[in-house]
Amino acid sequence: MASFFDFPVTGIQGEPDLLGPLRGRVVLAVNVASRCGYTPQYAGLERLRGELASEGFEIVGFPCNQFGGQEPGSDAEIREFCSTRYDVTFPLASKLEVNGPNRHPLYAWLTRPENGHAGDIEWNFEKFLVGRDGRVVARYPAGTRPDDKGLLGDVAAALEVPRRSDS
Repeated sequence: MASFFDFPVTGIQGEPDLLGPLRGRVVLAVNVASRCGYTPQYAGLERLRGELASEGFEIVGFPCNQFGGQEPGSDAEIREFCSTRYDVTFPLASKLEVNGPNRHPLYAWLTRPENGHAGDIEWNFEKFLVGRDGRVVARYPAGTRPDDKGLLGDVAAALEVPRRSDS
């Protein structure tokens, strides 16, 4: 796969192609969990998305239960939690694995050395910034808040890249 947007990822509501429709946008990909100390980041992520969506920015959450069993629910339970507790409107994937032998191909690609941000995911709420061209721009540890100045600067820079007419 050449680009983030080329990976088949099922949406939490059964959408067969969660990422393809986002082609040409700047995306912050976040592995998420409902019972984590970082779960309140949902509020900041939703705020950030709301502020920048009109500029071509999107957030995608990837629920994962690989860290301390902190995302044990079904897709329906996760969707309900996110919408009622944090008013999440950004796209969520169906629950997947980000490490190990059952790692989703998207996460195998995100963490490849060739993409410049190699290594296993260490905890819930790690983030990857993906440019409009579908390439990985940056990776942030779990504790990086959505209002972090470095992350916001990187997002702003990625949004400044002119959109190609063939996108």
